[in-house]
Amino acid sequence: MELLRFSAFWCGTILFASLLLEEVESNIMKVRRLCKFCDVRKTNCTGKGSCKVECDITSICPNDDDVCVSIWRNNDDNITFDTVCHSPSQKLYGLVLEDYNNSKCEMKERKGMGSQFFICSCSQDECNEQIFFNSNMDSQVVAVILVSLVPLLVMAVFVITSFYVYRVYRQRQASSRRKKGAPMDFSDARAIMIDDEGSDSSSTHANNLNHNTELLPIELETLVGKGRFAEVYKAKLKQGSSVSEEQGFETVAIKIFSYEEYASWKNEKEIFSDADLRHENVLHFLTAEERKVQRQYWLITAYHPRGNLQEYLIHHIVDWHDLWMLGSSLTEGVAHLHSDHTLCGRYKIPIAHRDIKSSNILVKSDLTCCLCDFGLALRLDNTLSVDELANSGQVGTARYMAPEVLESRINLENIESFKQADVYSMALVLWEIISRCTAIGEVKEYVPPFGNLREHPCVESMKDSVLRDRGRPEIPNSWINHPGIQIVCASIDDCWDHDPEARLTAQCVAERFNDMDYLDKLSDRSDSEEKIPEEILVVDDEK
Repeated sequence: MELLRFSAFWCGTILFASLLLEEVESNIMKVRRLCKFCDVRKTNCTGKGSCKVECDITSICPNDDDVCVSIWRNNDDNITFDTVCHSPSQKLYGLVLEDYNNSKCEMKERKGMGSQFFICSCSQDECNEQIFFNSNMDSQVVAVILVSLVPLLVMAVFVITSFYVYRVYRQRQASSRRKKGAPMDFSDARAIMIDDEGSDSSSTHANNLNHNTELLPIELETLVGKGRFAEVYKAKLKQGSSVSEEQGFETVAIKIFSYEEYASWKNEKEIFSDADLRHENVLHFLTAEERKVQRQYWLITAYHPRGNLQEYLIHHIVDWHDLWMLGSSLTEGVAHLHSDHTLCGRYKIPIAHRDIKSSNILVKSDLTCCLCDFGLALRLDNTLSVDELANSGQVGTARYMAPEVLESRINLENIESFKQADVYSMALVLWEIISRCTAIGEVKEYVPPFGNLREHPCVESMKDSVLRDRGRPEIPNSWINHPGIQIVCASIDDCWDHDPEARLTAQCVAERFNDMDYLDKLSDRSDSEEKIPEEILVVDDEK
């Protein structure tokens, strides 16, 4: 009997101890989460990589099943963190916590929250202090992209290598034929010679050719222009007679700089070498050469027998159609220089010509204009500092200088200022064209802008006329009787405004010319009155 009582006592003791142990374990399991808890707080975290929420408060979560949550918001550049405890069984801001079993707080973007909104949750103590913005996912995406591009890169390298080997092989063949005295096959030279009179679009990759070792076989013929830095010659490529007769691509223009004018040659070569410069209203560039024997630097371009616009206007009277052709093509060329994208939408660096005048504009066979002489041109790269722009100096031709250029007060902190100076000069050229148009009534002998001044006015003389007197070339009332001339004169008046900021852009003027296309189609087409043969000597006296 005593044995039974003893056994019952120990069984009860063991049962009580077991129940007590279970209670302790249960209490231990129900220890609540520790989380960072700062509500809404501003942060410098940019939403990339990993960040700390910089919360000084660690809180014991109120509920047993609460997890740690961090929220990152960007509302109009007002960036905040929100760190809280929250139960995954309940929605937070209308969202279900899906990743709360993670040990790390990995941010995921949620759309439709009224701002840029990232949220993460995790189930370790204070795990919402260090947050991660999908860094692993980004690296995986990059890895997938790289793996996908490898076959394409290998193929591109193979194609480029094959093309290079083929070009080297053809060049060696051509060199061997020339050494043996055989005429050069036109297939080796067709990228070199382009007939600009036939089609500007036929030119493609001539700018990329390198003739440092193999100079082109060129025969100079006639001096057609002479400026401050260089002389321009009409020339022929010495090729087989069959090539010349069949293709008709033998005539080019050669601009020759002396060794002392290397800097001017180099600047113009670099401007021309930009493939994005190519445009039907910009002189087509073929290649550049250093002629060490003659101690000269050459630029080889397309040749236009009509000469420059100033000489053309001196010897020709134009009608409304001719004016529309010349004016619209001029403004299209300047607009292309100033634009920061090509016709196909690719980004390009804008260029300021800085010496626009009628003698720096060539007249093509179809009576459209193309800009030439880029010796003073400036690439308007955003990386240029104010000091670098200031070092460019007061450049151009005094007669065509904008007021701010004459005064040396161009705004160097805004690259648009250089374009605005070009637009002023362009307006003077448009005035020259109108002054020789039959649509204005009686046409007088050609005079340049500010023709009351001496032949080559200096900067000080132009300051008196343009700055002190606010003078501009006269636009008589008789000019605006023609609807088209009236629109062009209004554009000119806007383009030579004393305030650079008030001037139109070249693109705007080009669009106005395009809008006048209907006037051109309604006008009776008649040939321009010509006073001299087509091929004339072009001498740039103003340079």
